[in-house]
Amino acid sequence: MNPAENPHHEHRWMILAVIGLAQLMVVLDATIVNIALPSAQHALGFSNDSRQWIVTAYALAFGGLLLLGGRLGDVFGRKRVFIVGLVGFAGASAVGGLAQGFGVLVAARATQGMFAALLAPAALSLLTTTFTDPGERAKAFGIFGAIAGSGAAVGLLVGGVLTEYLSWRWCLYVNLLFAVPAVIAATRLLHHEVSTEKPRIDIPGALTASLGLFALVYGFSSAETNGWGAGITVGSLAAAVVLLVSFVIVERRVSHPLLPMRVVVDRARGGSYLAVMVVGAGMFGVFLFLTYYLQKTLGFSPVKTGLAFMPLMATVMSFAAVGTSYLVPRFGPRPLVTIGMLIAAGAMLLFTGITVDSSYVSHVLPGLLLMGMGLGLIMAPAMSTATAGVEPGDAGVASAMVNTGQQVGGSVGTALLSSLSASAATAFVGAQHATPQLLSEAAVHGYTTAFGWSAGIFVLGALACGLLLPYRVAEVDPDAEPVFSH
Repeated sequence: MNPAENPHHEHRWMILAVIGLAQLMVVLDATIVNIALPSAQHALGFSNDSRQWIVTAYALAFGGLLLLGGRLGDVFGRKRVFIVGLVGFAGASAVGGLAQGFGVLVAARATQGMFAALLAPAALSLLTTTFTDPGERAKAFGIFGAIAGSGAAVGLLVGGVLTEYLSWRWCLYVNLLFAVPAVIAATRLLHHEVSTEKPRIDIPGALTASLGLFALVYGFSSAETNGWGAGITVGSLAAAVVLLVSFVIVERRVSHPLLPMRVVVDRARGGSYLAVMVVGAGMFGVFLFLTYYLQKTLGFSPVKTGLAFMPLMATVMSFAAVGTSYLVPRFGPRPLVTIGMLIAAGAMLLFTGITVDSSYVSHVLPGLLLMGMGLGLIMAPAMSTATAGVEPGDAGVASAMVNTGQQVGGSVGTALLSSLSASAATAFVGAQHATPQLLSEAAVHGYTTAFGWSAGIFVLGALACGLLLPYRVAEVDPDAEPVFSH
């Protein structure tokens, strides 16, 4: 599309700011509640076994409904779905902040995830259709990738500040400060898309995909608390396999599939989805285990812990927003993503050297800086490649697959690394008398074991992306853009 014919072109950078604000809200909500959990648990009186559901309910709804959310954006218009997602997310956040019981809080978190499943793919597909010039597209996706890659660290800092100085409830109320201005700006800046065809919603595909992803996330979450051999874990994972295989079969046969196979089998997009899934799985160790290490072993406060992650955020933003603006157009996604994966693996190997007596400056900070470099090189080209060259009618679902990959990868990483860490810590103690010093050493041994496995995940990701991703990516067909109207 000629820039003059694109009604979003004149205000494209303001639109990027609105989309970035919405994406930051969605991403940081995956971590902002983590630091608030102890305070929320004390206030509402729920058990240790129950507290994981405050986090998991969000991921379950988000990951399970993303594909449907992406397709709804294609059918009903991305402006409408984007605004509905913002309003619904804000409303669920307000209910969660007011919650006086565990059940209401979990329900509010699940509702947040449901509206995030509408909001996230609409935001990414709006970005795809707003920036069509290759140079500007690289810059826009660099900024968007920086937000996506650093949002979790921002969540840790904001969660720490709000919990320490206000209340854990403000970790939910704060979303209204993001959503309200974003809704006002989106209403004025965005144009409603008029699609030339209105494909029907693929109900069988929506059911098998949503239930399959739900079973997958639930199974891995169950493994963390009930063990890998528990009936609920095995049953959930088996059901996930059956449902997801059924989903593929359904999608190959229906006339209006929820996820057209052409979107996934494309090498560039398939490699990009794999890249964001690996990042979701591998970087889990950074945020979860380093948070525990900083607070429990080094004695950092919530605010100090959040501040400790800021160098990571700054490095991600600089490498994603500046570096990829120049490197992606010149070298394409393959070398950047592959090198980024290897750098991230190196950061994880650095973290395996921490001990109970290590200092932040000498043992944690270098790894955070290296991880920021790696994530900055991975996220922007992967997100841009995942939506480049896709047919306009598939932009929403292609965007949804990026977020689906992150959520599924993060869920798998949560269960796998937590299980490996717990086993390593238990084996470290063995039959010895459990003194406080021994337990602290065992915990750190568990963390370093998880970091080692995370390094392995990133190395495998580098090999796979090096084979799958191309050097060059097809640009969006300029004649295939949708028509816009107010």
